[in-house]
Order: sequence, then C-alpha cells, then structure tokens
Amino acid sequence: MSEENNEFAYCDEFVKEFTDVIENPVKGHSSVYYTGVDLGTACVVMAVLDENYRPVAGRYQYADVVRDGMVVDYVGAVRMVRKMKEEIEEELDTELLYAAAAIPPGTDTLDGGAVANVVRGAGFEITSLLDEPTAANMLLKMQNGAVVDIGGGTTGISVIKDGQVEYTFDEATGGTHLSLVIAGAYKKPFEEAELFKRDEKNHQELYPIVKPVFQKMASIISNGIQGYDVHNLVLVGGTSCFTGIEKEIQKSTGIPTHKPANPFFVTPLGIALSCTDEPID
Repeated sequence: MSEENNEFAYCDEFVKEFTDVIENPVKGHSSVYYTGVDLGTACVVMAVLDENYRPVAGRYQYADVVRDGMVVDYVGAVRMVRKMKEEIEEELDTELLYAAAAIPPGTDTLDGGAVANVVRGAGFEITSLLDEPTAANMLLKMQNGAVVDIGGGTTGISVIKDGQVEYTFDEATGGTHLSLVIAGAYKKPFEEAELFKRDEKNHQELYPIVKPVFQKMASIISNGIQGYDVHNLVLVGGTSCFTGIEKEIQKSTGIPTHKPANPFFVTPLGIALSCTDEPID
C-alpha cells in the first residue's frame, strides 16, 4: 500500500463500513446514537453512529430542497429528514435524539439557522453545526493540506494546518453546473442531464464536455488557497464522484490530489463524528 493510500485507509474503511450498513443496519444495544445530517444541493444524507462512533445505519435520497447551499424548500427538507429518521428508528428499534449538521463555508450568517431548524423540525436536538470541509476532516484526519468539498452548488475549501482549520472559503460552482453544461450540449432537460451525469458508465463520454467546469473548480481552489502553504488536496462531496475529476484538479492546480473511496459519504460521516449528546442553543 502506498504512503498516500495508507494515509486515508481509515477513511476508506469507515466509508465502506457505512456503505454496508445502509443495506444491512446493525441493531444493537447502544446507550446513545449520534446522527449526521447532510443537506446537500442534490442529495440529503443521514449517517447514524453508535456509542463507539461506528456506523450502524444510514439513508440517502436525491432531492431539490437546497440550492447553492441555501434551503429553498424548508417544509420538504423537514419532511424528508423526519422520514429518514423514522425509518432508521424502526430499523434500529430505538429513538434518535441527537444530530449534527453542516453548511458551506461562510454561509453561517445566511443560512445556518435554516439548516439547524430543519434538523430540529425533524425531531432532533442539534449538537453541532460546522462547515462542510471541516466536517469532512473529522473523518479524513488530515494534518496539513486542503479539504475540497465539491457539492451540487458550491466548491468549499478548508485549509488545514497541524490538524486545525486555518481558513475556509466557498464559491458557487458544483455538480449543478456540470448538469447545466450537459443539458446544453445534449439538448436535454436539466433533470435528464442530472440523471445521465450520475451514471458512471457515461463519464468517459461526458468528460470532454465537463472538463472546462473542472478547470473552473481548479481555478477556485487555486485562488482560494493563495497565500497558504498547501501541498496536497483531498476531494470530497458528491460531485467528486465523477470519474477522473481528481486528475484534472491535480493537473490544473499543480497540487497532488487524492479522492477517497466514495467521497459522497465522507462529509456526512464527518458530521456524525462531530455529534455529541449536548444540544446547542
């Protein structure tokens, strides 16, 4: 195993464990459960950990309740999160009390309250609200470099130094922009383009079409980390699942770039790892 792969082996194994429990929940006798709620632009993910902070259950559902990091369908978001909560509670035969959530960097004054209220409205006591790349690093455990969270609406960056977040930055450009480009190129409705993009079998065909968007993301990253000593990048978020995106980001930025196994689940799991049993105001 290479040094780079070994560095992220813990993250990759944790993600695999979570992927398994989505299909096969682990019903036990945990004294408390910790939940992470990730309200993404394209998808809502719920990750549940036991008292030892190991994955026991999860749900994800594509949705249109958030756009560019902002909640645009509050009632729909609450209903979706509540439904996921109830389904997992039935699977585990328990009540889920505590949850953490996350928002894009720099949006806490704009929409942090709405995200927290969605989680509370679904029946949780919220214990933590942090920015998405910082949440991802709860699982990545990166000591130095930058975590890049590429979601549906935004590209968020957290510069990490000595294991601590030194700086965060966020700019609009994400998976939605890929879908818009694909819709234009194929003259498809946006919804069809979104589904076409999600199918990994189409990625090779789509790559030349979406490559300029990847280069735009790379430009956002380069500008965002300017002035900081960043020698490696880690990509997370649903859009990072696109085949080959890490190669283009590395080529365009000139910075070694790693993509964990299934980067789609890294942030929600990091959110869950930040959850406690002490609610915030």
